[in-house]
Amino acid sequence: MEHYRKLERMYHDAPCNEGVEPTLSITGEGTAEVRIEADESQHHAAGAVHGSYYFKALDDATFFAANSIVEDVFVLTTDFHLQLTRPVSTGELVATAEVVNDHPKQLIADGVLRDGEGNQLARGTGTFLKSDVELGPDVGYE
Repeated sequence: MEHYRKLERMYHDAPCNEGVEPTLSITGEGTAEVRIEADESQHHAAGAVHGSYYFKALDDATFFAANSIVEDVFVLTTDFHLQLTRPVSTGELVATAEVVNDHPKQLIADGVLRDGEGNQLARGTGTFLKSDVELGPDVGYE
């Protein structure tokens, strides 16, 4: 679907992704996946990937799962709950997400972050609100 491809291009062109180089795939209506390659540059002082990268992967995956079903406006994250369940030092981080509540006033999406071997690293739930910002060139959606 062209809407999915436009959202993916918008994500990959976003300045906040420079240096992390994540990959987004919108896998269907209300579902998305984000992949980030973890390395030592993302470590905290104890030698594991900082939780902010877990959050980024899960927030991005749940956000784009939600925006995949909203074709006219940009959605906004209004709330996010994160549960860190396992540390990781290197390798691929894979966040998968799906919309679990599509309500006219808000959307809720659940996500799971796993390492390359399928071990759960974290879980997250995001709440999203439809904004007044139209999807278009002004937000990188072309």
